[in-house]
Amino acid sequence: MSEPKTKLNDASVVKFLASIENEQQRKDSFDILELMKAITKEEPKMWGDSIIGYGTYHYVYASGKEADWMRIGFSPRKGKISLYLMCGVEHPQEILDRIGKYKTGKSCFYINKLRDIDRDVLKELIESAVNKMNELYPQ
Repeated sequence: MSEPKTKLNDASVVKFLASIENEQQRKDSFDILELMKAITKEEPKMWGDSIIGYGTYHYVYASGKEADWMRIGFSPRKGKISLYLMCGVEHPQEILDRIGKYKTGKSCFYINKLRDIDRDVLKELIESAVNKMNELYPQ
């Protein structure tokens, strides 16, 4: 079985975020960094070249393949910020109805800028995802 390409590493999170050219995205990323750190009570770590993750969990695919992955994380991408909410995006609709402008993918929640969403509701969403991960994969 092949190894995952995105792995936990010792690269500097701060150096990575400081290298973001877009000033607004850099500022938003540092804000998300601190918000996730406060909620998870974990130190942020780099996963691959561009993902910042908090904590780890071990899972087994239906195929029997096993892997370790971050419990929650984010990545500043070109034109958007991807939040990796590992329990998927089946979050309470009442939270999603109040958050503001976003898009979703399989386990991703995409925002363009923090000013497009309600930060208090974002905090609720992240807390909800962390709580769900803690239920599914107790530490």
